[in-house]
Amino acid sequence: MSSLRMNSMDEVTMQLVHYFITKENYQPIVVNGLQNEIWLENTDKYFEVIRINSNYIHNDEQLDFDLYKAKTVVKQIRKKMLSFKCNTLNIMLNVGDNVNNLSSSYKNMELLKVNSINDLGNDEGLASLFPELKNDIIDSSDPMDFFINITDDINEETERKSRLYDKVFSQKPIVVTYALIVINIIVFILQYMGIINTNLYATSAYSIKMGHYWVVLTSAFLHADIIHILCNMYSLYFIGVQLETVLGKKKFIVVYLISAIMGSLASALLSGGAAIGASGAIFGLIGAMLYFGYYYRLYLGNVVRSQIIPVILINLFIGFMLPGVDNFGHIGGLVGGIFAAMMVGIEGKSDKMNRLNGAIITIVLIAFLLFMIVR
Repeated sequence: MSSLRMNSMDEVTMQLVHYFITKENYQPIVVNGLQNEIWLENTDKYFEVIRINSNYIHNDEQLDFDLYKAKTVVKQIRKKMLSFKCNTLNIMLNVGDNVNNLSSSYKNMELLKVNSINDLGNDEGLASLFPELKNDIIDSSDPMDFFINITDDINEETERKSRLYDKVFSQKPIVVTYALIVINIIVFILQYMGIINTNLYATSAYSIKMGHYWVVLTSAFLHADIIHILCNMYSLYFIGVQLETVLGKKKFIVVYLISAIMGSLASALLSGGAAIGASGAIFGLIGAMLYFGYYYRLYLGNVVRSQIIPVILINLFIGFMLPGVDNFGHIGGLVGGIFAAMMVGIEGKSDKMNRLNGAIITIVLIAFLLFMIVR
């Protein structure tokens, strides 16, 4: 006979946590300073955040205070999610009979009362939102077996996510970034020696109209002077090492080349004159990092909001303030990098439809820019 004792509220809590983590792919959020509450998130679901609250709510006044506390936590989570709103399901497990306002309307937060394990199979309650929940209820006749089954399943799912996280963020040999830096330096030396004629390989609307389509790529490996290439290669090293680590070599090179092409086309269409430099491709890498960071924002904390976005804004501002900077090429590369990252996909986050949409958008954008240039 099992010596483990478990009350009804504990059973409901464990059933819910098991279902949301193992079947709905939610993951726990660490919220400091709170007791008897479990917070879960999945940004791909309608309810991006789920709160399981076992604190006793005695009356309406206590409910109002509890909701104020919950909304404060949601506001903090929303900042990390980079979201203007955050649909939240607030599951209340311990509500007194004096509470009358659970049916009231709360902005972006739905309240749901669960009294017992029987409520999990009630089609008019939680199961109406998650129909598979009633099929996932684990037998609790033996509390010890119940506890072991629940924890084993959750640990297995947690380990799977940890392996994915390690695969994405673990340090890998950097090859493509260093190769691109070497190629750019070699090309610059050949330019300096007069072996490569810069004018023949620079991007311009005229050269594209003449059918020299290769310039949209070759121009990204040319530089005007030593300061130009030093700044770009430093940026390529700093950003490239990080992005190649999380994307992988093949995806990284695809993002780089597409960003270079998009930057060149945007420059040819909007800037006028000839353009050279790797900065459009580098902005594309920043765009891809922004796209990646959005999907892994809860892992990266405030990195997207405090580092990636400010870097983009500051560089674009500098580009508009200083003469001779091709900001349209930068913007084109940035946009190209975002959609190229969408096309190649983010490990563990992107599905086939998302990647297909990214490929279609990328092809349409390149075709549109080419059409506008040659028409």
